[in-house]
Amino acid sequence: MGNFKIYTKTGDKGMTSLVDGTRVKKNSLRIESYGTVDELNAQLGLLASFVTDEATLKILSSIQNELFTLGCNLAMGDNPKRSLEESIVSDEVIKIIENEIDRLQAIVPQLRAFILPAGSHAASVAHVARTVCRRAERNIISLDEVSPVDTNLMAYINRLSDYLFVLSRYLNFIDKVEEKTWQKTCK
Repeated sequence: MGNFKIYTKTGDKGMTSLVDGTRVKKNSLRIESYGTVDELNAQLGLLASFVTDEATLKILSSIQNELFTLGCNLAMGDNPKRSLEESIVSDEVIKIIENEIDRLQAIVPQLRAFILPAGSHAASVAHVARTVCRRAERNIISLDEVSPVDTNLMAYINRLSDYLFVLSRYLNFIDKVEEKTWQKTCK
């Protein structure tokens, strides 16, 4: 890639550029949306560092790459000059996540109570990633209210949070860590 400076100084006053060249404030809904997707991606990288199951590592790697696609899509702006192929969220990637959810659900015990976000180190990190994913989804929905967002993108992020929930259960299961269930304490 060659040497290049990581700092440009163009964002020093709180503005950044979208893919279409539009300058926006760094706290805009669009930046918040893809910034949270980036945070989720980093959480998945952390999660992968605690996972030993090869099939799960492969899926996590695929998801991390897909999250770059989502970020690119969200960074396109309202009036992109051209649609970038790498920003398209396909039906196929949604189906891959659904298939993985089904595969893991067939392995873990049937859910009979609300579970607490806890367990093994890997499962706990998966729960944190799930909550970041839900925040990303809320940000994207808010963005969609003012600037239409691709419906496949919204479907993917919704399925991803479901996957991370089931993954946390699977990680506890393979690590032989008993899930903690919610114990109602209100009287």
